[in-house]
Amino acid sequence: MQRRLIIAPVFLACCGSLPAQDSLAAKPAGQQESFFYSWEQRTSATQAKQPAWPPPLITTFVGLIQVERVDFMRQTASTLVQTWNVDGSKGLNLIPFANTEIDTNLPGYFEHSSPAVKNGAGDMSFLLKYRFLAGNAGHGSYLLSSFLSGTIPTGSYKNGSADATVSPNIGVAKGFAWFDVQSTLGASLPVMDTATLGRSIAWNTAMQAHLAKYFWPELEFNSTYFKGGSNDGKNQTFATPGLLFTHKLRPAEAQSRLGLCMGAGEQIATSRFHSYNHEIAVTTRLIF
Repeated sequence: MQRRLIIAPVFLACCGSLPAQDSLAAKPAGQQESFFYSWEQRTSATQAKQPAWPPPLITTFVGLIQVERVDFMRQTASTLVQTWNVDGSKGLNLIPFANTEIDTNLPGYFEHSSPAVKNGAGDMSFLLKYRFLAGNAGHGSYLLSSFLSGTIPTGSYKNGSADATVSPNIGVAKGFAWFDVQSTLGASLPVMDTATLGRSIAWNTAMQAHLAKYFWPELEFNSTYFKGGSNDGKNQTFATPGLLFTHKLRPAEAQSRLGLCMGAGEQIATSRFHSYNHEIAVTTRLIF
């Protein structure tokens, strides 16, 4: 009897705290107060405010995207030594809050054709991006974002940096009907050993065109300027022609973001100084 007297008030309190039947009916069945449902709604609302462009092959995407990405890259040096970067130091991009993206990039695995260089993992990195301004295709097609990335020296056998780095960046983009331009500018700053490693400034620009519904040919220019360290005063620039293919996996569902993006391109050195001659890059992305 005493146990029933304790349970009864608790049961009545719980019943009193339940949402009204009308509020439950307003949500799809089985999705009431769902964490994942709320996440999906927030992500869709955030991305609906920006242009529907695919992330460039090399240049960091100025907008926000939720994607699982794996890249494969093969660099060829002037000595003809080839280096494979398996995974391309890419990973998982999430949109946990409005106007915000958080990336977790796993270490790539480097495999060298020269027996004098040991194979091993590279550095792990993270990125925090905030989108300040955005307009979709019906509202100007533009983007303004800033992002802060950082690396942890997890590399083995000198396949990564000797020190952690912090990289503040800013990105702008503008669309013109079937054509868009995205550009980012940032610096890579070692946390401690600045005198040895030096600093660098990276300026990347991607120009994309939208053709035949699924295809996005692009041309990127990737430039790096070195200050301090062994490359002090030098700069290198690569021209990167590429092609991206995008396909929505559930075209019948207007609200679905699930899609596949694949592409390939080649970085070609255009400056007198360059750390490698060219690089073939292949990307695979599951957008969700």
